[in-house]
Amino acid sequence: MQVRLLVVAGMFALSMAGYAEQPASTVKGYVSEEQCGASHSSPSAEATKCVKKCIRGGSAPVLVSEGKVYKLKGEDTAVQNLAGKNVTVKGTVNGETITVLWVSARKS
Repeated sequence: MQVRLLVVAGMFALSMAGYAEQPASTVKGYVSEEQCGASHSSPSAEATKCVKKCIRGGSAPVLVSEGKVYKLKGEDTAVQNLAGKNVTVKGTVNGETITVLWVSARKS
């Protein structure tokens, strides 16, 4: 009886772990930086210059999408290389944070 209970409990725990994991989403937006956030929401020479300068100075890159600002975790180099550009991000969205699986540039 105890073995059966342990098996059932184990199966339940594994099935619940699957529900806790968020599915990957695709979000389109603009790579800005945390200090300016949505004040830079589309590519321009001036905005791109500002975003790149702030990121080099230590500000974290963020994604601005439809007026919402998301923190980005993971793929740091790829995200930083696309600073000041329109991008497509695939990742797990959890509140205001996206854990990035991949990011690619979009045509403006």
